[in-house]
Amino acid sequence: MEHGSKVYHTYDFVGSVWSFFRRCVYSIISIGPIPNHIAFIMDGNRRYAKCHGMKPNAGHRMGFLALMSVLQYCYEMGVHYVTVYAFSIDNFNRTPEEVQHVMDLMQDKIEGLLKEESFVNKYGIRVNFWGNLRLLRESVRLAAEKAMAATAENKGAVLSICIAYTSRDEIVHAIQGACKEKYDQNRSSKDVKEDEISVADLESHMYTSGCPDPDIIVRTSGETRLSNFLLWQSSRSYLHVHNALWPEISFCHLMWEILQYQRVQPFLEKQKEKSL
Repeated sequence: MEHGSKVYHTYDFVGSVWSFFRRCVYSIISIGPIPNHIAFIMDGNRRYAKCHGMKPNAGHRMGFLALMSVLQYCYEMGVHYVTVYAFSIDNFNRTPEEVQHVMDLMQDKIEGLLKEESFVNKYGIRVNFWGNLRLLRESVRLAAEKAMAATAENKGAVLSICIAYTSRDEIVHAIQGACKEKYDQNRSSKDVKEDEISVADLESHMYTSGCPDPDIIVRTSGETRLSNFLLWQSSRSYLHVHNALWPEISFCHLMWEILQYQRVQPFLEKQKEKSL
């Protein structure tokens, strides 16, 4: 018991020091502008598993642990919106075994978000699931809908999870919704209204409606492409690419991203002002 107590106190001390170190770094970083919205393309789980002689399933689980750490750092730092690309529509083309495991893992973790001790309750986070949820296994879709309903009134930060998502699908969804809305408006009124679809009409039917465009889009694994992720919303976002695989992403990586964003942020703001 005495040995166990010493180990516990050692871990507790290390944790306190690590927490104090993070707060010190945040106070320095906050001298510059903190991004309001960071989006992550979480790439490299399978490659990480292969490099370490693990099964692909283990790589996805390691990726989830990395996500939990990154979310904690973001919310501690004051980032209000975090969006993650969790599962593309194209990923359904992977082996049935891998898709099944990812769906099982998602359902387990989504249900875990609602537990009293989860980080969602700790930070008062509102959770969104963006994508064509009809493509999901019913139990996963129901879990996602339950999580959104349960956190809808939360006033803290916002976590948006893109699942069964591609940007092309989102744009088609927005066009269909805007056209139907315009048709219904004109049909219900004797006076023919404007029948042109505006940018605002489309954006109001995007999955991302009500959420600001990302300030930074982070991609891991060294790939310099967006992979059909937030194509409409990223026209003025800063794209930062890490060579690290997603399970390897760390506190230092995130702080470096923020510093690089702060370096270019004045230019990005000027570009936004010109477009208004």
